[in-house]
Amino acid sequence: MKMKEIEPEKRPREKMLEKGAKSLSNAELLAILLRTGTGGKNAMEMAEDILAAAGNRLSELSDFSLERMMETPGIGAYKAATVTAAMELGKRFVYEKSSGKKVSITDPKQIYEIMLPVMKGLSHEECWLIFLNRANFIIGKEQLSSGGMSATVLDIKIIIRKALEKKAHGIILVHNHPSGSPVPGSADIRQTANLKKAAETFEISLVDHVIIADDRYYSFANEEVRIA
Repeated sequence: MKMKEIEPEKRPREKMLEKGAKSLSNAELLAILLRTGTGGKNAMEMAEDILAAAGNRLSELSDFSLERMMETPGIGAYKAATVTAAMELGKRFVYEKSSGKKVSITDPKQIYEIMLPVMKGLSHEECWLIFLNRANFIIGKEQLSSGGMSATVLDIKIIIRKALEKKAHGIILVHNHPSGSPVPGSADIRQTANLKKAAETFEISLVDHVIIADDRYYSFANEEVRIA
């Protein structure tokens, strides 16, 4: 069925204009981005197909490459680019909003909430460094590495150099585990110990190392897994 054959009040765009964006389902919002259908399917049906390919999870869809998204029948480069751009804007908004709060870092959950928008749903590992001043306020963040499925290798010399350049009193290391388990491996434990020792030589405190696995995280400072 073509979109114009659907009752006006049930069409996603008209529904949003009348009731607001919050009244729409994920599929309806995607349908507005897609604008038109193709291959015998309307925009709503195509939106449902894209979501189904992502297990009906926006976190999975946000990690789709353009090529992966275009595997859905009827989704060409233009439609894939439009959806990908919307997903990236959503990530940046949440990250900007969470990281813009001027608060002293006193709990690993704060770091989890700040970094989750960046790391949620990733199929590869990323490692980030957060710089703190003497009052434990965040004065900067920087990605150290990206790639790989099961291991993050730290270059301790680079980390220390970056901390000195930022005049950081403390640092927090953050990386994700695509496996879904935040429990640190032997390499994580060894590298954390080495970094802590090296940082202390320059009177820099390794405040914590937080491992994120979507809805759970591990804090080296507290030595426990927490459910978000």
